[in-house]
Amino acid sequence: MSIPSRVKLIDVGPRDGLQNEKSPVPAEVKIGLVHRLQDAGLKNIEVTSYVSPKWVPQMADNHEVMSGIARQSGVVYSVLTPNLKGFEAAVLDRPDEIVVFGSASEAFSQKNINCSIAESIERFAPVVEAARAAGIHVRGAMSCTVGCPYEGEIAPERVAYLAGLMKQIGVQHIGVADTIGVGTPRKVQRAVEATLQHYDLNDISGHFHDTYGQALANTLATLEMGVWQYDTSVAGLGGCPYAKGATGNVATEDVVYMLHGMGIETGIDLDKLIDAGAYISGFLGRKPNSRAATALLNKRAG
Repeated sequence: MSIPSRVKLIDVGPRDGLQNEKSPVPAEVKIGLVHRLQDAGLKNIEVTSYVSPKWVPQMADNHEVMSGIARQSGVVYSVLTPNLKGFEAAVLDRPDEIVVFGSASEAFSQKNINCSIAESIERFAPVVEAARAAGIHVRGAMSCTVGCPYEGEIAPERVAYLAGLMKQIGVQHIGVADTIGVGTPRKVQRAVEATLQHYDLNDISGHFHDTYGQALANTLATLEMGVWQYDTSVAGLGGCPYAKGATGNVATEDVVYMLHGMGIETGIDLDKLIDAGAYISGFLGRKPNSRAATALLNKRAG
């Protein structure tokens, strides 16, 4: 399989990255981040989620954020909708895409959303149906595809099972997520191979966490399989809630630096992307969690 000449990145920083931040991030700062990401050339941005503010208070301003964005044509604004109530609230804000999720680990599903994998898919079925009836694209995220904080290693058969269920309810695109970042290249390739039993290569994306420093290696390993779509998070926003003090999402800047160095097009301006990461990191009172950003910001300062 030849390595793709172009890669699409979905920046999940505004949603997945910020949702676990302890102190509130005001809507105008989130809007400012989305604007900077689209100005840097990102065409896919996961903006917010429509979940109960009791569970995720950081996303309680979803309507304000979605209403406040100056939308650019050609940019896909996606939101997470865990149930029909969330979808009904989201649809009023005109998202281009909704995201539903399921876990390849039975234990994680029970701990995270208090139901079995099969039950979680049943809950999502009406959401997917409603979205597709409204002409909204549906992306699915499969968490814990290589490892789980409760079950340990996850067999590829479990990934294939979940991908099959997602396909059955009409999910159009699927993300293979290493939620706790324990994956290594061969394991991640096996998870993608399992997903390919149900989804075309063009409908699969990788979502790798950098907890153990493996995210770039896993990105390269799946690029070699022909995967050309990835979730990343500006400034490496988002810790890993199951590994104390560990980094979470792979930094968009690091992935872009690697891809550009390989001659792969992304349509992203790395300097502007670094500015976007510096903006949100400045607000949060810390340095960007990105090696490339750190190196290039030091170079600028020099």
